[in-house]
Amino acid sequence: MSKIVPVVLSGGVGSRLWPTSRALYPKQLLPLVSANGMLQETALRVADGDTFLPPLIVSNDEHRFVIAAQMQDVGIEPMAHILEPLGRNTAPAAAVAAEFIRQEEGGEAILLVLPADHHIGDLDAFRRAVHHGARLAGEGQLVTFGIVPTAPETGYGYIRRGESADQEGGYKVEAFVEKPDSATAASYLADGGYYWNAGIFMFRADRILEEMDAFCPDICAKARAALGVSQRDLDFIRLDKTAFEACPSDSIDYAVMEHTRHAAVVPVDMKWNDIGSWSALWEIGEKDEAGNVHLGDVINVDSRNTYVRAEKGLVATLGVEDLVVVETGDVVMVAARDRVQDVKKIVQRLAEEGRSEHEAHNRVYRPWGYYESLTQGDRHQVKHLMVYPGGALSLQLHNHRAEHWVVVNGKARVTVGDTTSTLEANQSTYIPVNTKHRLENPFDEPLSIIEVQSGSYLGEDDIVRFDDVYGRTEENKAAE
Repeated sequence: MSKIVPVVLSGGVGSRLWPTSRALYPKQLLPLVSANGMLQETALRVADGDTFLPPLIVSNDEHRFVIAAQMQDVGIEPMAHILEPLGRNTAPAAAVAAEFIRQEEGGEAILLVLPADHHIGDLDAFRRAVHHGARLAGEGQLVTFGIVPTAPETGYGYIRRGESADQEGGYKVEAFVEKPDSATAASYLADGGYYWNAGIFMFRADRILEEMDAFCPDICAKARAALGVSQRDLDFIRLDKTAFEACPSDSIDYAVMEHTRHAAVVPVDMKWNDIGSWSALWEIGEKDEAGNVHLGDVINVDSRNTYVRAEKGLVATLGVEDLVVVETGDVVMVAARDRVQDVKKIVQRLAEEGRSEHEAHNRVYRPWGYYESLTQGDRHQVKHLMVYPGGALSLQLHNHRAEHWVVVNGKARVTVGDTTSTLEANQSTYIPVNTKHRLENPFDEPLSIIEVQSGSYLGEDDIVRFDDVYGRTEENKAAE
């Protein structure tokens, strides 16, 4: 059997895990279950070179540099990293991936399509299921993985199995079933022939494209067109925006799997969780004797069955039960644990009121490192900048603000006007309004800078960019 190509789909914003998950830094990039981010855990899960080729990543354009840095941190070099100009659900992403892999590896190459934000606790069971699925996929089946249910869960879609597909416990798919009510879910559990739909798929590149041509030809054609006129940008492949915008938005399930006569399901009990809400993290977390899951600086007095996450400061609870409390420095969210599926309503309210807390964290990641606002007032703002070794901000100027830079740790190469110099710890420089300047870290240690801005306008879009090593354009002026 040929090696399997993992296709990691890193879309979505995880709004039900707000305020930790936000549009510019969603849940798949966060260390929610381990010290690694969810995307990193997914990539490491398929890092066995004897079984898998390097992964193909499909992601939002805005997350490209963070994902690239995270892959580098865990020593994984993707086969390619395809950038979607906007989200179009999983079917267009799968079509793009299948066409790319067909061109690179041949039509009989087997894809393993994985969401980037799932937790799998039993890796041995996962690997056994993948090998089983690969055998069925090699025969031309479109394989999905059915999680053996442990409770009458109403938050998942289900797969109803049909007749046997092989001698190893695989089945034909009889039907995909929508999320049930409690009584129906209980009947599924008692029946034994239903599985949770994990949204993980395996198929040959040529077979999924054949079925998409049959059942969703517009998606397949537009996806191929977007890839056909894609552009290389550094280590990324940018899909053509016009062609991809014209692609209908749909999931693999609805577009293909519910219609094909060649769907098979491999049942598996691998301690799977899609981490779809804060209650899911409470369920899999390590609890104290009172049923509490606490992360960070937390003091608990007489509280029970709580999930408390403190990311920046101290959180103390007293005599509360069944609550979720999440503190991120700029936001504190308190919710009843049985209402966390509705956290997205808060996100909707923030968007309606024109606020920004649903979009970005106080710490904002850039390809050169990150910055975070420490304080802001009338005509001034103080930021902390961390520039990675080898990182460089663009050569730029600001029309409305001046800046002071103070080196806290590391060394900086600073260009102000026509002068370039090196600053060490405790040294500083001043950048007047309308002056070209650049901050670089060509050294081996991280560079920590305190930046004091002053002026009539302090918005991130007050940037005139002249040169940028990361290829960012004036279309995204606020990307500094």
